[in-house]
Amino acid sequence: MIKTDVIIVGAGPTGLFTVFEAGLLKLKCHLIDALPQPGGQCSEIYPKKPIYDIPAFPEILAGKLVDNLMEQIKPFEPGFTLGERAETLDKQEDGSFIVTTNKGTQHHAPVVVIAGGLGSFEPRKPPISNIGDFEDNGVAYMVKDPEVYRDKKVVIAGGGDSALDWAIFLADVASEVSLVHRRNEFRGALDSVEKASELAKLGKIKLFTKAEVKKLYGDDKLEAVVIKHNDAEKGETYLEVDNFIPLFGLSPKLGPIGDWGLEIERNAIKVNNAKDYQTNIPGVFAIGDVNTYEGKLKLILSGFHEAAVMCQYAYQIINPGKRFVMKYTTVGGVTGFDGSKKEAKKEVVQSISN
Repeated sequence: MIKTDVIIVGAGPTGLFTVFEAGLLKLKCHLIDALPQPGGQCSEIYPKKPIYDIPAFPEILAGKLVDNLMEQIKPFEPGFTLGERAETLDKQEDGSFIVTTNKGTQHHAPVVVIAGGLGSFEPRKPPISNIGDFEDNGVAYMVKDPEVYRDKKVVIAGGGDSALDWAIFLADVASEVSLVHRRNEFRGALDSVEKASELAKLGKIKLFTKAEVKKLYGDDKLEAVVIKHNDAEKGETYLEVDNFIPLFGLSPKLGPIGDWGLEIERNAIKVNNAKDYQTNIPGVFAIGDVNTYEGKLKLILSGFHEAAVMCQYAYQIINPGKRFVMKYTTVGGVTGFDGSKKEAKKEVVQSISN
């Protein structure tokens, strides 16, 4: 059994930053994640996609953000159970918890933090009868590595930010990019819509609106798609392609966490945001996109703030009656469990004698 101070369910950006905030309080953390690597959506879904609202980073790739967080928490030596899903939560007589994964790995701690983002995800698939035949053979529901599409003919379907952003990005990577949307109007950011329209005028993107991909053809791998136009006069368009990427979003599911006795509202965990982001189970907290409260903003920035506040209250549970005096890192520096120490250089003041 793995014993620690804080069990963190979810190794996305919010879960990783929790390790840092807990480490400042001398609390050890162990993270559990169903994905085979840390980073959550940032690693699994869009590692090469830029993020623009991280403080002090005008632009940073999602994968790079994860790399930086991993470097930041390295001195606090967190443990990881990856590739395993947190399955059950059992409260012990002393108020502590045992979290067991689907592979039977047990973790014991006085505090559990759920930082599982939006939960587990399943792609929303278009209603094409044989689409399963081409999954991983030309059909993908997310872009992990844009280089896979280098010099390939790619069809993207969807009308949101992801479809627009990847169509724009791959216009400089793929030999041919087609964007298919069932309406004339897109749901994405205005500047993305304008940029995609401009690229279409320049011939760098083939734009099909009021149309849908209805058929897929190929033997061992995808070779062509058929686009059906809503305008009966246009009929159908046959396109030879290498890859089809339907981007209709992902359906979030809490999975086994939904059976832990937590108060759930619209597939999110209700927390006390007026104090500590604790759930209806004392000792169990929920931070990041997985939680909900009045005024909630689903931003990485919000998750970082919630992690910092939550750790202060977790400390009190782990160390009852013990007072911790918070010091700014600019004053106290950062001391890792590995013996490393980061601190500002002290100014040397010399007296001047007459």
